[in-house]
Amino acid sequence: MVVAADDGVMPQTLEAIDHARAAKVPIIIALNKIDKPDANPDRVKNGLAEAGVVVEEYGGDVPMVPVSAKARLGLDELLEMINLVADLQELKANPKRPAVGTIVEAELDKGRGPVATALVQTGTLRVGDVIVVGETYGKVRALENALGKRITKAGPSSPAVVLGLADVPQAGDILRVVADEKTARSMVEERKTASAAKSEGSGRATLEDLYAQIQAGQTKELRIILKTDVSGSLGAITHALQQLSTDEVRINVLHEGAGDVTDNDIMLAAASDAVVVAFSTKVTDTARRAAEAEKVDVRQYDIIYKLTDDISAALRGMLEPEQVETVEGRAEVRQIFKVGKVAVIAGCYVTDGRIVRSGGVRVWRGGKVIATDKIESLRRFRDDVREVATNFECGIGLAGTNDLVEGDIIECFTQQMVSRAAG
Repeated sequence: MVVAADDGVMPQTLEAIDHARAAKVPIIIALNKIDKPDANPDRVKNGLAEAGVVVEEYGGDVPMVPVSAKARLGLDELLEMINLVADLQELKANPKRPAVGTIVEAELDKGRGPVATALVQTGTLRVGDVIVVGETYGKVRALENALGKRITKAGPSSPAVVLGLADVPQAGDILRVVADEKTARSMVEERKTASAAKSEGSGRATLEDLYAQIQAGQTKELRIILKTDVSGSLGAITHALQQLSTDEVRINVLHEGAGDVTDNDIMLAAASDAVVVAFSTKVTDTARRAAEAEKVDVRQYDIIYKLTDDISAALRGMLEPEQVETVEGRAEVRQIFKVGKVAVIAGCYVTDGRIVRSGGVRVWRGGKVIATDKIESLRRFRDDVREVATNFECGIGLAGTNDLVEGDIIECFTQQMVSRAAG
């Protein structure tokens, strides 16, 4: 894990720590930029200790190596430390067995066909081997090393460019050497069938199917990514969630932080089969799209007891029908028009999606929700309309909120009740 000596522990550092803990892998800290005049290693060490990562100098078990990538200082020491940790972990590979590796990247080359870069983790990969990679297979036609030179074999911990696959695999797919093409074809067909069946369901941890998984003995832990509007809420919500742990399932908050739900949170949830819980904070557009693509369950709440009630009910298999919220669109307040003594109409420009008259709204100011209301009137010029699309202007009147100012963001949403499948 690379941490800059002049920056200290940043939010992305905390995310990386949570990823490492979720994967249960050892951590080595590379303290970079030690040659800069404003480098402050002690601040980094204290920040890491606050995050639960105690370096060896402070009596912990996490090695830290000062380095400078620009001045090329400490790089040999870093490589020695990586080898030492690998030795202590007894990370050994058998070069005599059939190869197993991971695809790092892959592409379709116009002249060579599907080309995949693999890292061999155990065994030895040879030209002529029949391999299965994800949902494709092939016979190794050629191997290249990191310098682009042809090689006949690649042993443990060796990267190799592999030619001969029928299709382009995905990054992260596992490469395995099998006995023959018949075995490879059979394995790929089984994987495609299983993948098709899995795609019919969510394939991810959701509160709806939690109880069924507990009953089937498939789940011992409910993993949660928690994001709140302010850091002060984190401790209270984490404590409340941990009180819900039972003999059958433990609540594990993998990552917590203040701020919007981002695509990094979604990726962590996807990698660890976690549920994302957002308390009084929004989900960014990119995160929402990532959640849909990765089929990650994202729950938004603004009342703590509703949050804990939902998870407690999921553990008992007694979830009530869910009120599903759909964000329809957002509009920026450009001008305020007073109507009478109190009421106001907000002259708005729809920046994305649509504004619907039947929807509810949240008013955002300075990154925080200042009001939740409903639309009382929606007009285009003098006409009452049911909805206004992106890039159009409109006038919005809210039922109970009149303290709008220019620059406010009006987020329009609709809700519907959906029956849940748990239990």
